[in-house]
Amino acid sequence: MLQRTIFVALLVAIAATGIYWWLSAPVVAAASTTPPPHAPDLANGEVMFNVGGCASCHAVPNQPDRLRLGGGVAIKSPFGTFYAPNISPDPADGIGKWTDADFVNAVMHGVSPSGQHYFPAFPYTSYQHARREDVLDLFAYLKTLPAVAGKVRDHDVGFPFDIRRNIGIWKFLFLDDKPFVADAAKSPEFNRGAYLVNSFGHCAECHSPRNALGGIISGERFAGGPNPEGEGWVPNITQKRLGDWSAKDIAYFLKTGELPDGDSAGGAMTRVIKNTSQLPDADLAAMADYVKSLPPVDGPTPPKRKQGS
Repeated sequence: MLQRTIFVALLVAIAATGIYWWLSAPVVAAASTTPPPHAPDLANGEVMFNVGGCASCHAVPNQPDRLRLGGGVAIKSPFGTFYAPNISPDPADGIGKWTDADFVNAVMHGVSPSGQHYFPAFPYTSYQHARREDVLDLFAYLKTLPAVAGKVRDHDVGFPFDIRRNIGIWKFLFLDDKPFVADAAKSPEFNRGAYLVNSFGHCAECHSPRNALGGIISGERFAGGPNPEGEGWVPNITQKRLGDWSAKDIAYFLKTGELPDGDSAGGAMTRVIKNTSQLPDADLAAMADYVKSLPPVDGPTPPKRKQGS
């Protein structure tokens, strides 16, 4: 009886290990499908760079040039502190030796050239909805920027969150790998805004509450919540909070950082404005139209502000 019990337990353990290994395996773009050749559009790549906020995380801290992408910014989270990597064209320390496939798999699938999962502090949960052509345009643009030497320190993440293989299970739960699909009932401008906000713009990554595993709570998307970096509160950007804002107010805010009441953006949003202020006015208007369309959603209740704050 004991031998039978041990045998069954062993079979269950082997089956469980097999299922875990299957679910946690890194998934990349199919190598058997050869995509058509792509002629990079550097101007479009620069737009994707700015709407994606690449400089906010990857520019070397404490220096004025936002195009020196040597990395090093600390990104705090409930699971530890992550350090944004070097994505400059440096061949030794950056992405100078990467292929198009390497970059697409990193941005859209969260998988490194060596076949390891990237931690979702890198917002590929949103980037997965980007178009491959836009990703390649971004890659081409990054290659035109200065090469910056220097490796970034390792992430400060404790067990069991430091086991990269576990990220495969997280991806199974929270990635859908669905491309962006335009709404045929909406205008091209609206769909452009929806695309930018939900893909490279990754606005929901900060403006949505998360569950205990760090996944966005889908029913409260864009409804605000605790700052993922641990300080302050990220506001609700649905019509629950922005009902009094016009689309022009939203576009002007993304351009200048100025609120309709004359106040200005603070905290992490100041870094966002440095990027969105570089975008074409047509793209700002498109993003604003989409954000203005978000129905009111009740999110978590912000903490009461202390008197005098």
